[in-house]
Amino acid sequence: MHPALIAFIVIAAVGLFILSLSVKVVKQSTSYTIERLGKYSRILSSGIHLIIPFIDKISNRINLKERVADFAPQPVITKDNVTMQIDTVLYFQVTDPKLYTYGVDRPLNAIENLTATTLRNIVGDLELDQTLTSRDTVNAKMRLILDEATDPWGIKINRVELKNILPPRDIQDAMEKQMRAERGRRESIIRAEGEKRSNILVAEGEKEAAILRAEAKKEALITEAQGTAQAIEMIINAHPDAAYLTIQGYEALKVVANGNSTKLIVPSDMQNVASLFASMSEVLKFGKEDAKKNLDKKA
Repeated sequence: MHPALIAFIVIAAVGLFILSLSVKVVKQSTSYTIERLGKYSRILSSGIHLIIPFIDKISNRINLKERVADFAPQPVITKDNVTMQIDTVLYFQVTDPKLYTYGVDRPLNAIENLTATTLRNIVGDLELDQTLTSRDTVNAKMRLILDEATDPWGIKINRVELKNILPPRDIQDAMEKQMRAERGRRESIIRAEGEKRSNILVAEGEKEAAILRAEAKKEALITEAQGTAQAIEMIINAHPDAAYLTIQGYEALKVVANGNSTKLIVPSDMQNVASLFASMSEVLKFGKEDAKKNLDKKA
């Protein structure tokens, strides 16, 4: 083979190799930090880029997607001296690749340590009950503090969550007993309220029934009185004679004699004693016959 051809092939191969080193394809949501002769040069965003081989170097490949960091439980002491284990979940995103590359060494480790110290400072000002019931407040405070602290590192803290809060075992047992006692108290209150309401409804029903009975009795008495008044008025309008009145008097005597009364009141306007005796005999006769009938019925 001709030496010139061999040299051409070698040169072409070297050129292709150098060209392959010069072309860089950056994927979406990724950026490259370029250093030229050991000094920061530029940031390559997604797309095709050319660099100078052996002079430009990719010092860091950075993922720009939002990431999740799940940190291990940390011992935290509350204001009332209760030691708890709290683990956190942190959502963050790189916003400045240059600051992320040169701002801090091992950014994830720095964020974890910063999260632990911030959590201890916030929970240290809270008592146990406040810590358990104020998760949203603690999350918001931590997010603000961490976001401000990590801004020089080119990191944006989007969200911080307290994943688990684990008090000591004896505290958990005491809390469970307290919870069961509170539920029992609420159940007793609800039962008492139900019984109270039931008694009130029964009393109101009895009250309404008594009112209705009184109203019915009142209406009956009014109706009876009206009937008696109408009967008397009809008798007066008919102008009854003495014979009719005498007969009615006899009927009244008969009813009185047939009763259990031991006294008999005789009207003062009887015409004579004979007629009085006659009337009384008739009354006694009817009384005996009625008594005999009553005995026969009982027999």
